Amino acid sequence: MAQTMPVRLGPAEDSLIAQLKSVGASAEAERMTVAGLPTRRVESYHYTDLKTLLKAVPPLAEAANQASAPALRVAGAYQLMIANGVVQPATTAPAGVIVGKAAGGVLSTRDDVLVHLNGAFAKESLTLTLENSVDPVIQIDRRTEGAAAHVADSMKVFVADNASAVILETFSGSDAAHIGNHATYLALGKNAVVTHITVDLSARAVTHFATNEYQLAEGAKLRTVTIHAGAALSRSQVFARFAGEGAHGDFTGLNLVADGQHNDITIDIRHGAAHTTSQEMYKQIARGRSKAVFQGKIVVERDAQKVDAKMMMQGLMLSDEAEILSKPELEIYADDVVCGHGSTCGELDETSMFYLMSRGIPKKEAETMLVRGFIAEVLDPIEDAALNEALNGIVDGWLLGA
Repeated sequence: MAQTMPVRLGPAEDSLIAQLKSVGASAEAERMTVAGLPTRRVESYHYTDLKTLLKAVPPLAEAANQASAPALRVAGAYQLMIANGVVQPATTAPAGVIVGKAAGGVLSTRDDVLVHLNGAFAKESLTLTLENSVDPVIQIDRRTEGAAAHVADSMKVFVADNASAVILETFSGSDAAHIGNHATYLALGKNAVVTHITVDLSARAVTHFATNEYQLAEGAKLRTVTIHAGAALSRSQVFARFAGEGAHGDFTGLNLVADGQHNDITIDIRHGAAHTTSQEMYKQIARGRSKAVFQGKIVVERDAQKVDAKMMMQGLMLSDEAEILSKPELEIYADDVVCGHGSTCGELDETSMFYLMSRGIPKKEAETMLVRGFIAEVLDPIEDAALNEALNGIVDGWLLGA
């Protein structure tokens, strides 16, 4: 009879088990005791070995007594806040926007450690119902404040049939060594049109985890933008399901990593209905001794005929020490589809650099111009002028080393 060898647990796992028991999540505590944090042997965490990377877990967060200045301001946006996992009082919402809160987490059950932990620790969720099209950008400012803390928060959004909205989530807070585990569930009704942007602007000492789950009904159109520009260790997960015919999704992102950072974007896009389309475009820029990771999977289910799905990762290395890792995948069970994936990685083009510098442009400025051109494909589709300017400002700050 085969015996299962016990997993050797580290300090981070011991802390998580104690915290899970303290909130009554005995099943999740047992799961962590048996399996531990994922290692390279877990395929979806092959490039982000949490057992090695996660050294310690701070205490569970207490109520935030004060808030730091917003990391990103967008003129005219309607603002909401979640601070240390607690939904903060809201101001009067735009017409057709219903703001509320509910107990517990929001994500569907799946075999993923971050999903399990968020479900165990999230005490309450911000809820948004958009009954019609909303003009101002809706900004949810998700903060982790005070001394180093472990925070789990969640949000659930339902966008009604034929409604449209632009939703921005920003992650920031104090400079302490926090761990944030954030979740968002977004359901689009028939013919709904949504742009959903998430931006990690956490301090360098922070560990940032975020999971976004999407459900697209018939004819829905979704654009997502994931931007990493803050935490030393981060992982953003995108799980999307096309449930209605004629739905379309543009999934995009920028992984901006500098010396000492390890940032991971992992996506799982599932076409469950016929005549659905998706475009996945992720760009990674790495400088110094850093690591940028992209893992992408497109699954086309058996009954999802006439699907058109294309995935591309493009990497730009600005130093010899940088690493850019990419693993695109297709799983196709239907027989009448058009699907493809690609991955490229390189340095700044020497010919273009020479051309710009020969016309009197300093080297640093020439590099900046080429990098901006490289990422334009991700940010240019953002039509709101104030939001587009704010996002470009994040890129400019990263390029300047801010």
